[in-house]
Amino acid sequence: MPHGSSHSSHRRPHRVVMIVDEGSNPFEMGVATELFGLRRPELDRPWYDFALCAAAPAVRMHTGFFTLSDVAGLDAADGADTVIVPNRPDPQVAPAPAVLAAVRRAAARGARLVSFCTGAFTLAAAGVLDGRRATTHWRWAEELAARHPAVLLEPGVLFVDDGDVLTAAGSAAALDLGLHLIRRDHGAEVANAVSRRLVFAAHREGGQRQFVERPVPAVPDASLAPVLTWARRHLDRPLAVADLAAHAAVSPATLHRRFQAELGTTPLAWLTAERVALACRLIERGELRLEAVAQASGLGTAANLRVQLRRRTGLAPTAYRRRFGPAAV
Repeated sequence: MPHGSSHSSHRRPHRVVMIVDEGSNPFEMGVATELFGLRRPELDRPWYDFALCAAAPAVRMHTGFFTLSDVAGLDAADGADTVIVPNRPDPQVAPAPAVLAAVRRAAARGARLVSFCTGAFTLAAAGVLDGRRATTHWRWAEELAARHPAVLLEPGVLFVDDGDVLTAAGSAAALDLGLHLIRRDHGAEVANAVSRRLVFAAHREGGQRQFVERPVPAVPDASLAPVLTWARRHLDRPLAVADLAAHAAVSPATLHRRFQAELGTTPLAWLTAERVALACRLIERGELRLEAVAQASGLGTAANLRVQLRRRTGLAPTAYRRRFGPAAV
């Protein structure tokens, strides 16, 4: 059964443990605490059991802003369903041997492993990223590729979900990955509710390539926001790239270039992702007729709905309904 897939109150909460190491960034620790540690009674379902742990009784955080104390020892990670590994203030400095040993133990017993920002260096040093897809902050991508050539690096994305190993790019991408984990464990409706509480987009468009340092164009493109908003309101229509281009008053080729430059994706890929996200919400809200879901989301047919949902969530519609539909809560 996938991690965190059951909402049953008879099961123990999914346990998330974050390892904090010397020099760790407090922002990522705050993200994990906010997403997995705070109680959310408004959701009316069991939430995560969250804890911090460290190799030492007292750990100085990044640049010595403060010292973290009174957290559990590394053995707390041995009972976790999900282990978040520490990021590295200087990726060229090896993580503590005790931390690497804890990560390897977690991997050996099949725990879900997560890294934020330069935490990918911790996973790579532990040997668990060899042959696996992963990402890290764009500033350190070349360093990771050079030091760990067996890692299948994807430097242009906000996060990578490689099953039981998930990696996020820069610090803020920890929020993107954290919400994705909640979406995986509890469904899109719950992830959307948490994102609203955070006042943060449940789906941030594009990848980290849009944040890579590059010269500012002399005449910047106008925002895509109006055409994106318009398209989201008309997903039930048989929209094509030409329709989006016409609404934006540009040629399809220009629209394609703007999507690639601003969102890191193509108009068609973005449109399909939005349709699948709407289909997921409809299924979670209790719509049982696949043809109705396909029509309302613009996916057209139940057959196409099945293909697209499985491609993007790994689940067939019936399995998605069983896991995230109203009866699952």
